[in-house]
Amino acid sequence: MSAISLGRTRRTARTGAVCALVLTGLLAGCAEDPDAGTNGVGKLSAEQIQRRTRAAAEAADTVRLAGDVVTNGRTYRLDMRLSAEGASGSVTSKGVAFGLLRVGEHLYVKADAGFWSHAEDGKGGDTDAAGKLDGKYVKVPQGDPAYKKFSGFTEKDVLLDGLLTLHGSLATDGHHEQSGTRTIRVTGDKGSGGTLDVSLEGKPYPLRLERAGDAGTLTFSSWGAAVALEEPKESETVDYGKQLPTS
Repeated sequence: MSAISLGRTRRTARTGAVCALVLTGLLAGCAEDPDAGTNGVGKLSAEQIQRRTRAAAEAADTVRLAGDVVTNGRTYRLDMRLSAEGASGSVTSKGVAFGLLRVGEHLYVKADAGFWSHAEDGKGGDTDAAGKLDGKYVKVPQGDPAYKKFSGFTEKDVLLDGLLTLHGSLATDGHHEQSGTRTIRVTGDKGSGGTLDVSLEGKPYPLRLERAGDAGTLTFSSWGAAVALEEPKESETVDYGKQLPTS
């Protein structure tokens, strides 16, 4: 090979290398930054994200929680609007639905006669009482065991504290989307300890939770939105005055 040919080959190689570097830089510059325009939590560690989202959830006055919770082998479908002052919504279990309303310390259950006449022991409930309670807001006495059981579905801080927990080693699992909102996903033990999608837009609220052990999936929305809480009218209320029928 002549000196001229060798020089041309070297120049061509150098030129090709420079062009490749330029092209790579251009392509890298064109690649979309998944955290561009976000609240920035996507760049944090999983532990930091979890702390940020719990703090945001605790600071919010209200939230809507919807989905399934499995506890003690029983599945509850919730659709609750929660606030520090109370809550309203519905719970469904074993195909039977009932409404819950808590205003301050006053707790009401609203259901049809089928709910009140269905006893857990399968022997049937008090049909006379069921007819009187059908479609009414039944005030639950604070000394009734049902008060603690039902009020647990209405207490924002208690619910979130128990639910927003991932088990095992935490890690991030990429960028995702929940109902049109960009999210960063945090997992516990690669998903077996649960997964939590955290908003990348606005405040880092939790938006979707898959609980560990197939214990249910929940969505969180309407953070900070007003929750209408008003004592039911006297004509719509029954003060049972003693322990409620077992249901």
